[in-house]
Amino acid sequence: MVRIDRVITRGGDKGETSLGDGARVRKDSARIAAIGAVDETNTAIGLLRLHTVGETDAMLARIQNDLFDVGADLCVPGEAGDRLRLTEAPILRLEAEVAAMNAGLPPLTSFILPGGSAGAAHAHLVRVTARRAERAVVAVEDVNPVVLQFLNRLSDHAFVLARVLNANGAEDVLWTPGANR
Repeated sequence: MVRIDRVITRGGDKGETSLGDGARVRKDSARIAAIGAVDETNTAIGLLRLHTVGETDAMLARIQNDLFDVGADLCVPGEAGDRLRLTEAPILRLEAEVAAMNAGLPPLTSFILPGGSAGAAHAHLVRVTARRAERAVVAVEDVNPVVLQFLNRLSDHAFVLARVLNANGAEDVLWTPGANR
C-alpha cells in the first residue's frame, strides 16, 4: 500500500523525478508527460463530479480509481511481473456503460459543440483531456496496450455522458456548418 510521509522531498528540484521502479528520469520525458496528462484527465473528472449525483457520480469515482491504476501502470516500464497493470475489465465496464447510456439517446443529426449544461461542458473537458492523454501515451515506449484502449474508451464515455447530462440530448448544442459566413 502507498504511504506518504512527506510531501516536500526536494527530489525534483533539478528537473528529474523517480519512476515506480526507482529510475530517475527528466520531468520532460514522454513517460512523465503521459502520466501528467492522465492526472489532468482525473482532475477534470473531479470537476465533472461536482455536477453529478448517485450512480453517475459512483461511475465517475470508479473511473478516477482506474485512472490511478493507469498512472501506476505507466510509472513502471517493462513487463508486468508483480507490478500493477491495467486489465481489460475496466474497458469492458466502460463499453457497457457507454452502451447503456447511449441506448436512451436520440441519434445525432450533427456534430455537437462542447457545452449545454455545466455538467456536459465538464464532460467534454474530460473527453478532450482523455484524448490528450491518449496521444501522450502513444509517444511512450514499452506501454501496456490496454492503457491506450482504456483512454480511447474513456473519451467515448465522456462524450456520451455529456449528452446524457444535456437532458438526454435535448440540450445538446449542435454545430451549424457555415453559420457565421
